[in-house]
This record gives sequence, C-alpha cells and structure tokens, in this order.
Amino acid sequence: MRRSPGYVAVIADGNRRWASRRGLAIAAEPVGEFNDRARRADRWLTVRVGAALMVANGRYWSTVAPIVRRELRRWRARADAIEDPAVRALALAKLDGERFNAEAGAMLATLAPRAYRRHAVEAIVALQVLFDLLDGMTERPLQDPLGDGERLFAPFTGALSQHPPRASSSGGDSGGYLQELSDAAGGALARLPAYGSVIGVAAASAQRATQAQVRMHAAQRLGTDQLQSWAHEQAHGTGLQWRELLAGAASSVLSVHALIAAAAAADTTPARAAQIEHAYLSICVLLTLLDGVVDYERDACSGELGYVALYDDPALLAQTLGQAGRRAVTQARELSDGAHHLMMLAGVIAYYTSTEDARGQFARPLVAQLHRDLAPLIAPTLAFMRVWRMARRARSGRT
Repeated sequence: MRRSPGYVAVIADGNRRWASRRGLAIAAEPVGEFNDRARRADRWLTVRVGAALMVANGRYWSTVAPIVRRELRRWRARADAIEDPAVRALALAKLDGERFNAEAGAMLATLAPRAYRRHAVEAIVALQVLFDLLDGMTERPLQDPLGDGERLFAPFTGALSQHPPRASSSGGDSGGYLQELSDAAGGALARLPAYGSVIGVAAASAQRATQAQVRMHAAQRLGTDQLQSWAHEQAHGTGLQWRELLAGAASSVLSVHALIAAAAAADTTPARAAQIEHAYLSICVLLTLLDGVVDYERDACSGELGYVALYDDPALLAQTLGQAGRRAVTQARELSDGAHHLMMLAGVIAYYTSTEDARGQFARPLVAQLHRDLAPLIAPTLAFMRVWRMARRARSGRT
C-alpha cells in the first residue's frame, strides 16, 4: 500500500510527543528503519480504531439505539402537537429528514459508563433536535438577522447554562416545544457526575456554534464582513485561520455532545474537558467543510452561500482539508480513549466521502486526496459506511 507522507508525519509526530512526555529522545535513524517503525505504528493505530468501531457498535445497538429511537418518537409526538402550522411543519421535517444527526451524535454516548448512559443519550438527542430546528428557523428571513437569530438560539445556549434564561417566543410560536427540548437537554446533563467540570467549556462551545450559525445565515443580507471579523477575533490563539474557525464553530454541537459523554465519567476534569473541546473543534472543521464539498454543486445551483464558497482557490481548500485532517488525528489520539475519538473522526470523514455526491466533479479530487492523506486510518470505518449505505439502498429498493 502506498504510504501517504502526511499520515507518516502524523505517526512520527505522535511518537516524538510520546517520547517527550517520558523524558526520552528519538534519535535520527536510517530512512528504512523510520519507515518500518511508521508502518508498524500505522497498522497498530488502524487496528485500535477498527476495534473501537466494533466495541462502539456493540454498545450502540444494545444500549444506545433503543433510547435514541424512544426519544425521537417522543419528540416527534410533541412536535406534531405544535399549533403554529409553519413551525410544526419545519419541526417534523427536521425530525424526519435529519434524524441521523441525533443518531450519530449519540454514538459518543457509548463512551459513557452504563449507569449514566441513558442521561447522556437523552441530553444529546434533545440538544441535537433543538439545534437542527433552530438552524432551520434562522434560515428564514428575519427582521434583525443577528439580534433575532441570537434570541431564537436562546433555548440552545440556555441548555448549557447553569442559570438558563427562559426562551423568547420570537420567530414563530413553538407552543413551548423549544423550551421543553432545552429543559430536557439541560436537565439530563445536570444529572451527570462531572457536570460541573464540563459545563463552562460546553457553554462557550454552544455560544460559538450559535454565533457561527446566526452570522452565516445573516450573511445573505448583511454581507460577509461581519462574519469574517467575528471569526478572525475568535480564531486568535487557536492556531486556526478564520475560515477554519468559522467552519469548526458551525458544527460545534458535536463538541458539546463529546463533552456530555465526558460528563458521564466522574473523573473528568475541567482540563480534560478543554482538551476534548479543542480536539473536536478540529474534527468539526472537517465535518463542516466536507458537508460543503459534497453539497457544493447543489449550493451553487441554488445560489446558497456555503462555507466552501468562502475559499476562492480549490488548492487552498484541499490544503486546508489535509491540514485539518492531520491536526484532528494528532489531537484526537492524545485524548483519553483516543482510539474511540479517532473512530468518531473517521466516521465523520467516511459518512460524507461515501455519498454519491462525493463522486461529483468538484468533490472527487478533494475526497481522493483526503483519503490518501489519512489512509489506512479511516479504512475500517470507510468500509463499514459503504456497506451501511449499500444496505440502505437495498432496503429502499434502489439499484
């Protein structure tokens, strides 16, 4: 198998970091010996990620999926009772069309101790359902795109606040549905043993996700200057360029899910929570950009401003994807339960790059390069995702 220089660099950097933390030094060695060592580390890491995938799937289908299905049925029944027809239709459409977001986010709950797994799943599902609906509501024309958008997202940020404000009813009457989702997410999270260690970091991550979503939707009316200015300020000290920060922030609900799972472990500290959030910000950069890459041609036809459209040069986008992938691998492998977090990273990449749209003219070369950069790490999860998609097509009667 051809070895990607980018992936070998990640392995080598990880080995040096491991040695440095133990007061050791890795001496210079012949190229052949270095390549052999890199390949062994490469194979071992791939095996660990594959094993994490199998363990997580076993836990998911036996202990997580039943709770996810129950919670989604519960929230669908509640959404069906919303009196406002426009809000009801949007809420039901989001639950039917984007339920995979909650299902995938709940995979992180497989890290939670079994005694607290139910609370973690309930918090993740309610928060994801809430986020998806608010994302749709802020896409509609608003009189004050920034102010009204922030007020609409108050139930989301309030769920991650130790002193949550009551939600405003601006933007359409949900009949209390938004606040019920917020209360359910916040209440389930508060029952987890390390709640106090993660809540500050989770609140900051939720606030960043809110600003990215609201400002991106407002760009159609207010332009991108306000977007770029905010992202530049937020990127300071993160090592990210403003476009990367914006992309990572937009999907930071995934970071919050990871923190919810961490809150279920009593030994989670604020320092560990910050490390998790930092690593998942890098994973979220890939999530948002890959979503934009596979949807690029559709967005271009509809005239919708996407995150990928902020890159004028496809070469810069390809470089950004490669750098984001390598950075996410390095950060995720250093977390406690690193193989599980690497499996989540691989799952994000595999989900988007296994779609039919990933074979489009714009996406295909970008996807191929990312696969080369991160091979063979993503191989087990990519194979799993391809089989999953084939099974879904077979069930739906597609050829």
